[in-house]
Amino acid sequence: MHPTLHTALCDLCDIEKPIVQTGMGWVAGPRLAAATSNAGGLGILAAGTMDYDELVVAVRETKEKTDKSFGVNLRSDAPDAAERCDLLIKEGVKVASFALAPKEALIKRLKDAGVVVIPSIGARRHAEKVAAWGVDAVLVQGGEGGGHTGSVPTTLLLPQVVDAVDLPVIAAGGFFDGRGLVAALAYGASGIAMGTRFLLTKDSSVGDAVKQVYLEKSVTDTLVTTQVDGVPHRVLRTDFTDKLDQGSSFTSLPRAVRNAVKFKKLSGISWADMLREGREMRKSQELSWSQVVMAANTPMLLKAAMVDGRPDLGVMASGQVVGVIDDLPTVAELLERIVHEAEDALKRLGA
Repeated sequence: MHPTLHTALCDLCDIEKPIVQTGMGWVAGPRLAAATSNAGGLGILAAGTMDYDELVVAVRETKEKTDKSFGVNLRSDAPDAAERCDLLIKEGVKVASFALAPKEALIKRLKDAGVVVIPSIGARRHAEKVAAWGVDAVLVQGGEGGGHTGSVPTTLLLPQVVDAVDLPVIAAGGFFDGRGLVAALAYGASGIAMGTRFLLTKDSSVGDAVKQVYLEKSVTDTLVTTQVDGVPHRVLRTDFTDKLDQGSSFTSLPRAVRNAVKFKKLSGISWADMLREGREMRKSQELSWSQVVMAANTPMLLKAAMVDGRPDLGVMASGQVVGVIDDLPTVAELLERIVHEAEDALKRLGA
């Protein structure tokens, strides 16, 4: 592999290729995470849609499928976040990633045990804040990315963050090939993270019918809506999401309450824990109570499409990059292709 492609991220996470598979709820399970790690990237388990016991099983299953480094994506506002971090330490998981910045004490606990801490951020000030708290790297997602997203494009946000912190920076939002990897490195990033591109592989557990829906979309077939969980969320445009986006709090809140009750039954979480989690979300994310209720709605809307195979009844998180993806390679084929494309791009540049 071209020496330029061996970056600080590779050394930090003990991986061969500077490519990260993001922790997508209901999608990033042991099979996908292990396949990514075995191919030389960093696979990440999505723990946000698992209860504690399910996470224990998933971590151990991933360890059975790979002896390479992998990570677990955690919710920092989960009532049992500390217990989950202790599990990662006990099981020797290499990386703890967070969709929201964890508390300073939690960062210290993980780092003291040798776990690499990588939160996702969407603004320069957030990167500066977590860098001061001692995280090891940051994942920067621009507005093109799927799921929860901001409004600043990757090409503007990434250089801001690279200039602001003296840490490895992982670029996310709009990446799918080797040219993008080289572009990210040129901006000063240490690697790229991809969600939609990994979802659309043979190793993804998402059903073929749902994958076909993704493959038929163009770069303009996503929308950013606050009607999923109260904060901006990029999803595939469908008849269902168009109706969802046009709804009001009068119609969306009752639906969110029903789905929150379903999620409570599915996850086994108690009402007391749900209320504690809600208070923490209000505090950390500055959400209203109506937004907190809607946030509990999200896992069930995602599950309907990703697990139950009913895109007509759920939402499908997606980056705009969906419009330039037209095949379903294995993860190993995908990472090998990206490396070759990156090496070709570097040769053209005379690097």
